Amino acid sequence: MAGETENLTDGAHLVIDALKLNGIETLFGVVGIPITDLARLAQAEGLRYIGFRHEQPAGHAAGVSGFLTGKPGICLTVSAPGFLNGMVALANATTNGFPMILISGSSDRAIVDLQRGDYEELDQMNAAKPYAKAAYRVNRPEDIGLGVARAIRTAVSGRPGGVYLDLPADVISATIDAEAGKRSLIQVVDPAPRQLPAADAVARALALLAHAKRPLIVIGKGAAYSRAEDAIRQFVEATGIPFLPMSMGKGVLPDTHPQCAAAARSLVLKEADVVLLLGARLNWLLGHGKSPEWAPDFQLIQVDIHAAEMDSNRAVAAPVVGDILSSVEAMLAGLPAAGVTPQTAWNDAIAAHKAVNREKMEKHLAANPSPMDFFSAFGAIRKVVADKPDLYIVSEGANTLDIGRNLIDQHLPRHRLDVGTWGVMGVGLGNAIGAAVTTGKQVLAIEGDSAFGFSGMEVETICRYGLPVTLVVLNNGGIYKGDDHNRSGGSDPAPTVLDLKARYDQVIEAFGGKGYHVETPDALAAALAEALASGKPALINAVIDPHAGTESGHLTNLNPQSAVSHG
Repeated sequence: MAGETENLTDGAHLVIDALKLNGIETLFGVVGIPITDLARLAQAEGLRYIGFRHEQPAGHAAGVSGFLTGKPGICLTVSAPGFLNGMVALANATTNGFPMILISGSSDRAIVDLQRGDYEELDQMNAAKPYAKAAYRVNRPEDIGLGVARAIRTAVSGRPGGVYLDLPADVISATIDAEAGKRSLIQVVDPAPRQLPAADAVARALALLAHAKRPLIVIGKGAAYSRAEDAIRQFVEATGIPFLPMSMGKGVLPDTHPQCAAAARSLVLKEADVVLLLGARLNWLLGHGKSPEWAPDFQLIQVDIHAAEMDSNRAVAAPVVGDILSSVEAMLAGLPAAGVTPQTAWNDAIAAHKAVNREKMEKHLAANPSPMDFFSAFGAIRKVVADKPDLYIVSEGANTLDIGRNLIDQHLPRHRLDVGTWGVMGVGLGNAIGAAVTTGKQVLAIEGDSAFGFSGMEVETICRYGLPVTLVVLNNGGIYKGDDHNRSGGSDPAPTVLDLKARYDQVIEAFGGKGYHVETPDALAAALAEALASGKPALINAVIDPHAGTESGHLTNLNPQSAVSHG
């Protein structure tokens, strides 16, 4: 056992041994009191430690690592302020259903509980509870194995989520008998058991599909996480039902699949009479299932591992509670007797609508305005990445995210990583680092200039570890766009205005990466092709029209406007 000295071991060694015993290979985090030596020890004992400049992107990296692997990503932080910095990522993981464990050092319980004013004093466990799937504190070194095991099982079982594990400084340094410590460790068996759906629930769902004239399948990131792509492809192709992928559900089936209805989204949502949700929630991303975006009387089939998700926004006619893979396999088995047949007229109407929309979009993409707009920039990016299906795409920013998700085709599951359910800005560089470290593959992060600013210092992390990450910053000089004005007439910039002259490319050059400054689609395409071919850290500052973009992207209705004009 690691760290045995005169038949003793300590809490730090027990933490590392417990993680290794359960197949954890990587930690993301920021070191400091009281976990610096814990990170050193982890590295010495064979775990990979990726050190960030801020805890929030470190936590996002852990969350996306959990999504990509199905094992909990681990984020390690210091106490109090560092813990709080990581809390945004913990809450984001919980909301998105990413398995993640935030492990933070903390102050002496005897001092914290009496509020005696310890260094970075904070009751971290209770602070974490509202934002995590569960929060645990280890008060004795002999319970470390139990705490790690409970955190792992909680993070990955049922609907995955974020778990907080509190490690007081005195527990990390405490010593116990080495053999007793070894016996206290737990290797978690079957931490995420399959949850089979009820047979009558499957039959009810298939009966509803059999009577549908305009059925639709909506594929969410839960389907991607469940590794159900093969079963879903079989089901989609056997039934002939069109599908609409949610942003992180893209690639479960290729966007180029003939039954993909993404280019006819407004039509299929408005006209569908029966909708099958596969690992997708009927939340704000789908207009809560309400008119005018949806037909007022469609019937809903929902497949989800979490029973409480049913009826969250409208009645579910056929709830199927189970993991996505098991549920789709059960539906496949029941298809021969169910009588679900392709609806030719419906599919033809969708195909015609897609053709019209694609023709309109091609005109946007082929345009060559000066300066660039979002469409001409994405047209250049799309050409370069078209023959790179294994490229991981990260995206964030209002217009950058909304426009880009429709223009970059995904061919493989779990290869698009963005803001997900919660819509949090600042996930981009953490997601990019997490994907590069976890997969070893090349990552392209397409960032709005505002979104990049949330975690831009992590370009140093990318360069320090030599990660194959290329960043494209679409720089229109503002939050949403850069053409607003100060209503007071004063010299301060308007609330949404940033610096259009900013040279983001020079930021990465400061740390040894390759920077590019481009102002045309051709220059953007050339720079991107060169950067991806190098496999080295790069950042492209792509200047676009400050008038390009819309307020709040596609979410203008969520940003209240003042009822009174002030000129």
